[in-house]
Amino acid sequence: MDDDLALRPEREAVVGSAGGREPRGDGRRDKREGRWRGERRRGERAMVPEADFRSYYGLPVLNEPTWHDYDIAGYLFLGGLAGASSILGEAAELTGRPLLARAGKVGALCAIGGSFYALIHDLGKPARFVNMLRVFKVTSPMSVGTWILSAYGPQAGLAAVTAVTGLFPRLGRAASAGAGLTGAAVATYTAVLVADTAVPLWHDGHRELPLLFAGSAMAAAGGLGLLAAPLAEAGPARGTALLGTALEAAAALRMERRLGPVAEPLKQGKGRLARLGEVLSAAGALLGATAGRRSRGAAVVAGAALLAGSACTRFGVFHAGVASANDPAYTVEPQRARLAARERQENGVRE
Repeated sequence: MDDDLALRPEREAVVGSAGGREPRGDGRRDKREGRWRGERRRGERAMVPEADFRSYYGLPVLNEPTWHDYDIAGYLFLGGLAGASSILGEAAELTGRPLLARAGKVGALCAIGGSFYALIHDLGKPARFVNMLRVFKVTSPMSVGTWILSAYGPQAGLAAVTAVTGLFPRLGRAASAGAGLTGAAVATYTAVLVADTAVPLWHDGHRELPLLFAGSAMAAAGGLGLLAAPLAEAGPARGTALLGTALEAAAALRMERRLGPVAEPLKQGKGRLARLGEVLSAAGALLGATAGRRSRGAAVVAGAALLAGSACTRFGVFHAGVASANDPAYTVEPQRARLAARERQENGVRE
């Protein structure tokens, strides 16, 4: 999965009109003149017009990620649902809501099982997942994520089995607490994983993606709670759905405003699924908080809308990221903007 250029850390390389690299990509000073290589002196005029971005024969600058959409986007959605459901299940148990707690624990186990399947199916061989456990590398989100999943999965399984069977209640409570503690990392580490790539939308959105994924996961867990729990116990699920939807919407708005043109794929093609996800989540959260308090049918519809909205958000972000890697504009233009900002800062320091 990490053999492609698109999955390696981004390099500051700007592509010129002939497909070559401009001379100021190394960030070194000219020792004789005390200025950045390729930088004009103050007051100098450019002898040629600014080059337009292009790549060789119009091909993308980055290789497209080889991840399969249903596998990886499904892995992102199910992992978030699992982690947030474990937190909701533990909170329900602590507040005396046994049916909501059981729904959260069983839902978490089913979701993490599906997430594991999607990840291993994309890897091709189960042994590749096991091989990643040979080392623990703090600087690698993939390595850390592998260990997080390995620590979370057994605890989520024990919590669900003991909740259904009623056996070994103390062990079940300990496993439920452990799954709840690690659930937050399970719900958000995938955002760090995709942001640690050269894919422009994911890489540049590294500040907001963890919040976006956390909000989406909370909305999904709240939807699952509304679907499975009786109205008398569904209060925490309704609150979780409202809070998650608000967090998701705020993070998405912040990311689009900060990234500017790089966020355009979220409004085009399959990337528009993310916008549909926001609408579905907002509708589900509002319906659950109003009619869903009194009507079981309304609660079921609200829960289904929340789950569908979270899934659309993950699939939309995934497809928008792939689209941003395929278009050279989203790679070259932001790099030029950073290059220009660095030049202005250096000029200001020297002057």
